[in-house]
Amino acid sequence: MPRYKFTLTDQEKEQLEKLIQKGGKGYRIKHAQILLKLDHTPENQQWTYKRIQTAYNTTNSTISSVAKRFVTEGMEAALGRKKQLNYHRKVTGEVEAHICAIACSEPPQGRSRWTMQTIADQLIRLEVVDYITDTTVCEVMKKSKLNPGKLKNGASQKQTQNM
Repeated sequence: MPRYKFTLTDQEKEQLEKLIQKGGKGYRIKHAQILLKLDHTPENQQWTYKRIQTAYNTTNSTISSVAKRFVTEGMEAALGRKKQLNYHRKVTGEVEAHICAIACSEPPQGRSRWTMQTIADQLIRLEVVDYITDTTVCEVMKKSKLNPGKLKNGASQKQTQNM
């Protein structure tokens, strides 16, 4: 693991100390403390990765990534969290619409109502998604306040009486 060495300017030290005194989000304070201890000055020579790790209850990878972000991207990047680049939602609005449509339709033959698992299986059968769990279906149903146990899920009872 490469160790990034840097020397903080007086202005940067002051900014970090103000952040620690002022408070705020815990990870920003911890990252500021790590940066102050990693500062390549004679008074910080005794602060090794192991000592910083014990003092601030963190890991070596956190210490090295904070140092790397400071050297390569600057102060704000080092104080913040690492950006999540690969985050994407599996359940889009289109998938939610399919879930609602399935839940409101007639249940499969031999069943009195849809279950979370049968809805998930139907989504895969219809090739709406490659893979989905019954838990994910349950979360979408909860979000849209659907109840597969109800006999009529979406149509008003007045409309069905008039037909």
